Amino acid sequence: MKAWKFPDAQKAFILKQGEDGISRAEICRRAGISQATYFNWKKKYDGLLPPEMNG
Repeated sequence: MKAWKFPDAQKAFILKQGEDGISRAEICRRAGISQATYFNWKKKYDGLLPPEMNG
């Protein structure tokens, strides 16, 4: 699945897993995204709820 096809709720869930202590490599493997995508999402969306992510 391409990164732009992930709904905001799924992006928030993926970022939340990182806060819960799951390794970054494991999160990326499960989600099928690169670590660069994970870091871009973290930089852009960290701390936001899905309704706040639009924009």
